[in-house]
Amino acid sequence: MSFETTLNCVRSLSKRGMDFGLERVRKILDGLGCPDEKLKIIHISGSNGKGSVAEYMTQILLCCGKTVGTFCSPAVYDYLEQFKINGKNIDEKTYDRAFGAALKLAGSATQFEVETAAAIYAFFLCGCEYAVLECGLGGTYDATNAVCGKILALITSVSLEHTGVLGNSIESICAHKSGIIKNCKAIVSALQCEKTVRYFKDSGASFADKPIQIIDDGHFIYGDVEFENGILGSVQPYNAALAIEAARYLEIPETAIYSGVKQAKLGGRVEVIDANGVRYILDGAHNPSAFAPLKNYLSGLNGQAEIIFGCLDDKDLEGNLKMICEVAEKITAVECPSPRAAKLEKISKACKKYFKYCAEAQSVACALESAKSLNVVVCGSFTLLKEAKEWIEKRQ
Repeated sequence: MSFETTLNCVRSLSKRGMDFGLERVRKILDGLGCPDEKLKIIHISGSNGKGSVAEYMTQILLCCGKTVGTFCSPAVYDYLEQFKINGKNIDEKTYDRAFGAALKLAGSATQFEVETAAAIYAFFLCGCEYAVLECGLGGTYDATNAVCGKILALITSVSLEHTGVLGNSIESICAHKSGIIKNCKAIVSALQCEKTVRYFKDSGASFADKPIQIIDDGHFIYGDVEFENGILGSVQPYNAALAIEAARYLEIPETAIYSGVKQAKLGGRVEVIDANGVRYILDGAHNPSAFAPLKNYLSGLNGQAEIIFGCLDDKDLEGNLKMICEVAEKITAVECPSPRAAKLEKISKACKKYFKYCAEAQSVACALESAKSLNVVVCGSFTLLKEAKEWIEKRQ
């Protein structure tokens, strides 16, 4: 098949929706010759920060001269960015080969299940030594948890999320997240509530809990070592610390760890773009806890920012708006370009509860055209960011 044909076949599986379980993925991996068993797998679960930790780990391993495959979701700007070889999007030829082979074994598997197995097979085909895998949802029954060959399980900050699937207690959420701990070392972020700390301590996991001192947005001290941080955000030192502890467990040299933290870059997380005298801030945060870094950044702008906001229908709409209403007065509601989007009327009604000035726009582009502030924020869902960035880049 051609790249386009294979891509369309994979995307067509989206109609199968979500169907949790490990059997279908395991069957595909077995049919591909068990490529996961030939990789050193670092598996990441948690509520917030998974993508950041995956990026830190990838860059640290690359700075140590390792060959690394990275699988993260969802895509922010480009579908292929979910599948990286040595920090770069998979090429079309490799995608066609690996994903085409997985499709032949797909049976009744979902899109995410095929993508998981195919990504691992692509990493094997490209000679990767390490694979960094981010859970899609939960942990225990997530498709990525079908793999063998894990050397590390990393758990980022945990909070209530996807309660319809994972349960409505923090203990239930923790149980799902900790399901990735299978015959391997587990390290947990120190950015946790009291209940999650107690849960993971009882499970025997280690913590990345050396003292953290934040110097400024780009520098922090972890333990007694100062690091330059490549990813903005007030919680990023905690995500970096988790990767640092993981790297030290793997006995990676400190010079590579320092360089990896510095080189880490992540789109759509307090991503700042200056264009034609306007500062645009793009952030895909979609639950209240994840909004903390953006809120912290905006607090330094003294209310001189306007928000463009949309979200998916299964998210905590009012909880998210409460997080940012204190740092901006004006908000424009938009509807996400997704079948799961919350309706514009619903978003607008909620915005009026928390913001002094509210407007509606039919698209992100329309909202950006109407924005008057020198600081414009697009947030609430990763699904908004591609359109926003394309609009901004045309004006740079």
